[in-house]
Parts: sequence; C-alpha cells; structure tokens
Amino acid sequence: MPRYALLLEYDGTNFCGWQRQHDLPSVQKLLEEAAAPLNHGVPPTVTASGRTDAGVHAEGAVADLELALDLPPQRVRDAINFRTLPHPVVVRAAARVADGWSARFDCLGRGYRYRILNRPARPALEASKLWHVKRPLDAAAMHEAAQMLLGRHDFSAYRAAACQAKSAIRTLDRLDVARVGEEVQVTAEARSFLHHQVRNLVGTLYEVGHGRRPVTWPREVLEGLDRGKAGQTAPPDGLVFRFARYEPAPEWV
Repeated sequence: MPRYALLLEYDGTNFCGWQRQHDLPSVQKLLEEAAAPLNHGVPPTVTASGRTDAGVHAEGAVADLELALDLPPQRVRDAINFRTLPHPVVVRAAARVADGWSARFDCLGRGYRYRILNRPARPALEASKLWHVKRPLDAAAMHEAAQMLLGRHDFSAYRAAACQAKSAIRTLDRLDVARVGEEVQVTAEARSFLHHQVRNLVGTLYEVGHGRRPVTWPREVLEGLDRGKAGQTAPPDGLVFRFARYEPAPEWV
C-alpha cells in the first residue's frame, strides 16, 4: 500500500488534542475520517511526528498514513482538505514516502514556539493563541536562565506526572527567549520532548521574568529532579508545533 507524509497546520482550540479519544473531537480522528474514502471507506491510522495536547496548535506538524488507492500526493492533499471543512485543520502539503517511513521514528528534530502577550490590555484577535501576562516580564533574564538548561540532562523536574516516556533523559538543543514587540516568545528545539516539557519550562522561566526567582533557579530545579519544585505548567494556548525535521526531507507538493 502506498505511504504518504502529510504536512499539517491546525488550530487546536476546540480539539481534545491530537490523539483519538472516544467520541471527543481530535485532530487524528478528523484526519482519519477525512481520509477514509481514499482507503475503501476504512479510516486509516494517521500517526503524528508529535502528539499535541488540547488547545495546542501546529503550523508544521508531520503525519504519515497508508492508503489503498495509489494517488498523486496533491490529490491526497486536496481530497483530505475538502473533507476536513469547516474545521481548522489543513494539509499544507503531501508527499509519497518509502514503505516503513515513520513521521514519528524518522524525525530528527522538533521545534516549538511559545507566545506570551505581555501588556496590560487583553488580546482581542488572538486570545486562543497566546498566554496573556499583564505584568512586565524581563525577557533577557528569562533567556539567561534558559541557556543554563541546554544540553543532555534528566528533565524529570520538567515532565508531566502522566508522562509515559521510559526515560526523562533528553537533549535540549535550543531554548531562546526574546521580546518581539508586545510579545515574549520562547523557542525550543530538541530531537524529542517529554510530555508538557515545553510548557513546564515556560512556566518556570515565567517566575524568573517576574523577578520572583533568580536566573540560576531553573537550573537548580533541573538538578533537583522534583516536578513539585518547578513553576506552573503554562497554558496550552500559546504553544505551537513549528516543525519536524527529516533527512532527507519529504518531497512536498
């Protein structure tokens, strides 16, 4: 059966997350049902490069599926997009990939961005895409603290209690914090992340930005391996899955 990769964009506001969950609306369920007519009416399994939580968005997530029909990638893209209307889930591009290719296991790197609107007035246009923080944040201090977390570590202090990963060892390749106009943006990149790792990192750096903790505190939390000592889990609204990296990259159309 031909295998396809899908490059995805979606607004996660009204979904329970990526993963299919009974009768709840999920991105995976919507895509599988949209692809069923291309698979003799049977919803194919769509596997993602990374599973996002409820309320988390994507602008460059990748998924794979096998179909009974051998179609040009652009027809797969257009057929799925027609059937996902009016939901905010779009296949930006599609590609034929080799048998056995996996969006999850062949992924060499994943990137996220977290947006904090840092101004007194609440957002009107992008309320579901931002974490609104009224008090001024020191982005420079947050960035300094973030640099102390780079590299290969045991990130037990920054994983969710429900995280199912066998090991909390991860290599954090990038964790930048920068002010962009009225926003403070956090950019995180790694081969893979633990459940809630990015949101827990943001919630901890938030304490530094407010001046309630010194720049050395997030590193002390890391070394303590105790989730209870870290900051809050930042809301899902501000998080977006930016990209999944492969070598060679799929030939998107």
